[in-house]
Amino acid sequence: MSRTVHQIKVTLRGSRPPIWRRILVYSDITLYKLHEILQVSMGWTDSHLHQYRVRDTYYGEPNDEFGMRRKNEKKVKLNEILRKPKDRMVYEYDFGDGWEHDLVLEIVEFAQEGEKYPTVLKGKGACPPEDVGGIYGYYHFLEAIGNPEHLEHQDMIEWCDEFDPKEYDIEEANSYFHGSFRNKDA
Repeated sequence: MSRTVHQIKVTLRGSRPPIWRRILVYSDITLYKLHEILQVSMGWTDSHLHQYRVRDTYYGEPNDEFGMRRKNEKKVKLNEILRKPKDRMVYEYDFGDGWEHDLVLEIVEFAQEGEKYPTVLKGKGACPPEDVGGIYGYYHFLEAIGNPEHLEHQDMIEWCDEFDPKEYDIEEANSYFHGSFRNKDA
């Protein structure tokens, strides 16, 4: 029996214009593996905690200290959560900055012989810098770096040199996936 792949559109909530990625992943990967794929696809550095949310159910690293129960993401497969097109879930990254990503299943199809998974099919917009302060902090950052008269312009430029909000390097993500990443619990 041939493996299936999920085509998922990932959109960073609150981003205007939308920052998004369209990815292909094996349908039977764990949610933890999906986390690793999302980090590379979006451009995050995996420096913060994360979790998934589907209605009132949370998935992530089990830890009772947070005051809520989470199902272990290493024991739950993607195709157990996103089963049919238009199924969705939320991926939360960095609880301090509060980055939320909408994940929508677009297509389930058989894996193609000779294709490499995971892969990024398309994407728009640069990933915001880590620790910028969430979506509102990101837009403040963009305002500051875009206006040499802004009081924080120089500080922001020194903090995050050469940032282009429109730039996304799909080849960089895919070369990582198709290199060392591919052999790690694909």
